[in-house]
Amino acid sequence: MGLHLKEGADDDLAENHEINVTPFIDVMLVLLIIFMVAAPLATVDIKVDLPASTAKPAPRPEKPVFLSVKADQRLYIGDDEVKAETLGAVLDARTHGKKDTTIFFQADKGVDYGDLMSVMDKLRSAGYLKVGLVGLESAVKK
Repeated sequence: MGLHLKEGADDDLAENHEINVTPFIDVMLVLLIIFMVAAPLATVDIKVDLPASTAKPAPRPEKPVFLSVKADQRLYIGDDEVKAETLGAVLDARTHGKKDTTIFFQADKGVDYGDLMSVMDKLRSAGYLKVGLVGLESAVKK
């Protein structure tokens, strides 16, 4: 005499078509720990005595061209004062006609924004589109 709680063909276990993600999470955590330990070891600098090269070094860039605007709106290229009307011609002479030369532009704090923009327009109309703005680093205020 046997005892059956359920009758019929439902005795088989039902198939489960869902993926068990627990092993994938375990593998990912192990890989994360391995990479966290191995990554700092890969960035260690090792001193190596490199052989000398016989290649010629690249030529140094020419002396940079500084355009300055004083508080009284006088323009200077380097240490030489220039008139606003002759700015393009003087820059052409300094850069030997190379319009892709970066012009380093610096101005006094008291110069009006409109005056700065007029000098920038003169640079653009002269064909100098690469302009680097120069400023002083200041201490962080808290």
